Amino acid sequence: MADRITVHDGNTPVYDIVFRRDFDGFGEELKQLGYGRKKICIVSDSTVAFHYMEALQSVVSPCAAAVTSFVFPAGEENKNLDVVRRLYEHLILEHFDRNDLLIALGGGVTGDLTGFAAATYLRGIAFIQVPTTLLSQVDSSIGGKTGVDFDCYKNMVGAFYMPRLVYINLTALHTLTERQYLEGMGEIIKHSLIKERQYFYWLKDHMEQIRGRDMDVCEKMIRRSCEIKRDVVERDPKEQGERGLLNYGHTLGHAIEKETGFSLLHGECVALGCVASAHISLHRGDIARDTFLEVEELIRSAGLPVRISGPDVEQILAATKYDKKMDAGVIKFILLKQAGEAYIDRTVTMDEMREALGYICEA
Repeated sequence: MADRITVHDGNTPVYDIVFRRDFDGFGEELKQLGYGRKKICIVSDSTVAFHYMEALQSVVSPCAAAVTSFVFPAGEENKNLDVVRRLYEHLILEHFDRNDLLIALGGGVTGDLTGFAAATYLRGIAFIQVPTTLLSQVDSSIGGKTGVDFDCYKNMVGAFYMPRLVYINLTALHTLTERQYLEGMGEIIKHSLIKERQYFYWLKDHMEQIRGRDMDVCEKMIRRSCEIKRDVVERDPKEQGERGLLNYGHTLGHAIEKETGFSLLHGECVALGCVASAHISLHRGDIARDTFLEVEELIRSAGLPVRISGPDVEQILAATKYDKKMDAGVIKFILLKQAGEAYIDRTVTMDEMREALGYICEA
């Protein structure tokens, strides 16, 4: 099995997604990209830096002109413009120019924040994604979406900006807690639901090995999810059509995330959104009850929630009105035709969403 897949823009290769079980090959990747004698800033949060900053610095330092680090406190609440401002200041004081490089070492918060800073510092400086969570390895590190939260509004400020490389060290999965690890399954199950029925049943058949973090099985799973997202992004890089399918489960998921004060992880909220969206598809007659129950059971078997108690349904509905996927005041909702096939719909009503939320929200 090759250790990489390539993301293209038309027929032009843009960046590789590399699959390894260590950081040993990272220095050679830098040299191949032409960053062997450039200044490099490794951006990470306080949790990930504790585990991996020293290891990555030891690989990068021998081939870089200089290596600095910028570490910010871990947590979604720090994915904001204040932290970006501090990163800008660090880069200015360290005399970074647009020929230098940023490395995002961490999960989705770090990748999104670093990518946004890279897109906007000096109107664009190169960056590399080194995702360390399952969620970021299969989702946020791929496709060039960058951004930060604005007040309580998720990813409201951002840019499309492609990395020069995505370097996935699979062994990073071993440092995640059970909850952090399984969060990524929300996006992985989503990939299977929107694009590949066979993958859906493969996940079902291999869930025991997946939950046991069997590296061979995890590598196959991560690669397949990366391929699915890669294929969609290549056909629709700026989300003008098909890429919208990747938002399956996200409209209600993001609203739940906001209304629970980010006490639930992103992948957990996506899982809840997937159940709610499947519920709408069921009641529209798009999918059979057996299919709906299979979706719900796969999510449950992955250790993700299918019910939630606490948030008010009407407040969740109100939060959907601030969704980034609004088009002329209408929500672009993603529904299922079957497991493995999704479509974009602009006719989902508040009553349909209310009924679906009533199903997943326990009093």
